[in-house]
Amino acid sequence: MNLQFTLNGKPWSVDCEPADTLAEVLRNQLNLNGTKVSCEVQVCGACTVLVDNLPVSACTYLAYEARGKNLLTVEGLEKADGTLHPIQQAFIDDFAFQCGYCTPGMIMAAKSLLDENPNPSREEIIHHMDGNICRCTGYVPIVAAIQRAAGMIAKEKKQ
Repeated sequence: MNLQFTLNGKPWSVDCEPADTLAEVLRNQLNLNGTKVSCEVQVCGACTVLVDNLPVSACTYLAYEARGKNLLTVEGLEKADGTLHPIQQAFIDDFAFQCGYCTPGMIMAAKSLLDENPNPSREEIIHHMDGNICRCTGYVPIVAAIQRAAGMIAKEKKQ
C-alpha cells in the first residue's frame, strides 16, 4: 500500500505492507534511525514519535495509520541552520543521557509535554514522562533537562 504523509515538515510517499509498523517504515525504508525499538510492546517509550503533535509508540503504531498525518521524529527537531532544538540542547547541557538509547524517545515525549504545557511543574514532568524508561540515568538529569528546556523555550519566545 502507498502512504502519503508529512514527515519532519516535508511531504513523503512510501510503499509498505499493511502490517508494517511506523518504526519499521521510519528505520528500514526512510533511514531515520533516531527512532529506537526496544520492547516492541509499547511500554518503554524508546520509539516515541509525534503524530499530529501527540506522542505515539511507533513500535506498535501501524504505518498505514499515519496516512495523511503530520509526523515528527527526533531528526526533525534540528533547525534549518543546524542549531539543536532547546530540548536536545538541554539534554546535552544537563547530561540527561548515558547510553543514549532512550534519549530520542525521551526528547520527543518531552516536546509533546512542553508543547502542551510550556511551564510544567516537576511533578507534571514526572507524570508525563512515566511511559519512558531509562535504565541508566536515574531520571534526575532528565527532569532537570526538561525544566531547563522549558526555560530556554520561554526565553526564545520572548525574543
